[in-house]
Amino acid sequence: MGSWELAQRWAGALDGVVAPTLTRTQIEEMLAALCTGLIDAARGGDDPDVARQAARMLVAVNYRDPAAVSRSVRVICEDLVVAAADGPADPALPEIRGRAVGLAADFAAGFTAALRSAALAEHEATLAATLAAAREAESRRALSEARFEAVFDGALVGIGTVDMTGRVVNCNAIMAEMLGQTPETMPGRTVADILGPDNLNYAFEQLQLMVAGESDSFRTETEHVRTDGRTTAIDLSMSAVRDTEGSIQFLIGVAVDVTERKQLADRLWHEANHDALTGLPNRPHLFSRLTCAGPPIGVCYLDLDGFKEINDLWGHSVGDRVLRVVADRMREALRPTGALAARIGGDEFLVLIENCSGETQLVDLADELLAALTAPLEMDGHMLAVGVSIGVAFFEELPTDTDELVHAADAAMYRKKNDARRDPAR
Repeated sequence: MGSWELAQRWAGALDGVVAPTLTRTQIEEMLAALCTGLIDAARGGDDPDVARQAARMLVAVNYRDPAAVSRSVRVICEDLVVAAADGPADPALPEIRGRAVGLAADFAAGFTAALRSAALAEHEATLAATLAAAREAESRRALSEARFEAVFDGALVGIGTVDMTGRVVNCNAIMAEMLGQTPETMPGRTVADILGPDNLNYAFEQLQLMVAGESDSFRTETEHVRTDGRTTAIDLSMSAVRDTEGSIQFLIGVAVDVTERKQLADRLWHEANHDALTGLPNRPHLFSRLTCAGPPIGVCYLDLDGFKEINDLWGHSVGDRVLRVVADRMREALRPTGALAARIGGDEFLVLIENCSGETQLVDLADELLAALTAPLEMDGHMLAVGVSIGVAFFEELPTDTDELVHAADAAMYRKKNDARRDPAR
């Protein structure tokens, strides 16, 4: 499969997601150019930005629906692997699959960043237009008030004005809906009264500074808990409107509901940092945590014994179910300790304990994990037994090379395995 056929499959996968600004032929031509770079990256090329560039180009031509992400990730993880590999017997196939997963994660991150940039650009344009109309209303009231009202009422973002006593002058319907209010109930009330005590956060503090004349503007992303219990994520900008003499006349706020974008970003982050099968943190997420872990550090390296035999005898679907049970048991055993468990390989897991009290705590925790994970488990009416080998390592200070943590615990585990082979009674 070449880049052109891969582009056609990708374009077909995106059919019906949104009405793009390009024709189908133009989309295929655009994707073909991107696919050439992606295939090269999957084969080990050195372009670190190719997947993010693909995401930015899709957003630029109006692919902004979350479905575009999930369908594109499937193309990258499946069709791209076929295009990059030299057939199913290609010895480089595992490395190509691994690179494809990394490209999919980069694509998802790039898509989220491009969506945010597009939303913020639209936000800035709306704010600039609103402020321009508001300032014109002060100098040419008769004409500009009508324009301001048109922008105010017809905007696709929330707009509200506040006087210098902290009371709402007016707001449009979208602003009121974000706050769980109506446009009729907000004017005349203080911002503190409308928000309620649960929402008097950083954004409210910045508003107070503006009311006191100590600040001219601010911008922040905040969460608002409505009276119906729903939480709305809001991108809020506030600016002071001054008269011709420089005195502040009122404050104007523009708000964008970014709840769906934030939820999408959170979901994409979770998918990129967690193992799809077990739900545990994955290897990249673990190593990211290790770089900023609080010493002393303790790690337990776990390897399942006899897992290959389960796969060979019962099949990989049963093996996958066994891994999920193992992950659930690890979570339950570690819940009181606050330790982090991650899946770092096929049947390999690692547990990170920050602020560890010493090797005694590590050994006790390893014993608890051993007891929890080696208990027999039932699969389709059959009782299966899974053995576990555990190695531990303790560090007073965080090593400069985080690989050292894993290697030390891995080595300890293999020493135990070798000791057990020499002395089966151990």
